[in-house]
Amino acid sequence: MTNRAIQKSRMWKYFIEATKEIIETEGIHQVTIRKVADRAGYNSATIYNYFKELSHLVFFASLKMLKSYVDDVTTYMARGQNSYEKYMLAWECMCKHSFEKPELFHAVFIRDLGNHPHKLIEEYYSIYPAELINVPPELKSILFERNITKRGLSLLDNAAEEGHIKREDVEEINEMTILIWQGMLSNMLNNRIEYDSQVAASRTMHYIEKTVHSALTTKALPPRI
Repeated sequence: MTNRAIQKSRMWKYFIEATKEIIETEGIHQVTIRKVADRAGYNSATIYNYFKELSHLVFFASLKMLKSYVDDVTTYMARGQNSYEKYMLAWECMCKHSFEKPELFHAVFIRDLGNHPHKLIEEYYSIYPAELINVPPELKSILFERNITKRGLSLLDNAAEEGHIKREDVEEINEMTILIWQGMLSNMLNNRIEYDSQVAASRTMHYIEKTVHSALTTKALPPRI
């Protein structure tokens, strides 16, 4: 690693950690460039030498705070015997964690980050490679995909190849399940529902299961793992 790369990595960590601390103590909506700069011990202009906009800093800090999700989804999916089961288990894990920390998941998977958001994830893991040590190769490609639509498609395509899902229904099922999750998450963030995180996760998973069940090649839903 060159001196310049080492310097960039060091500065990124300062600012990401400062942003993370603000989110933890004050909340995600209280993050400002000035607060991050003050906490990190630099001026605001310095931050813009490393990050194009505030949303990128919030994205990186939120992603760091989702380390437990990354670890958990690896464990969940390892229990699946085929791509269909892995897909459902991935959603189960996503629902569990996302409704416990809806603002963080919104920042990582939904919030507008401008052009080429996938490159942000690549940059993040280049700074924090240790966070991928226990992640199997087949899951890394999913984690590196910030676009949640593409993340789901890869598993559903495999499920279709294995004969569990009807090929012609893959894209519709993918879109419908994402809209179910996004809708519930949006309702929670905007105080449109009175569910706690467990109820929201359970109901979302119920709707996702019903949707996917309609596209199975057999109407006998495989047992939940």
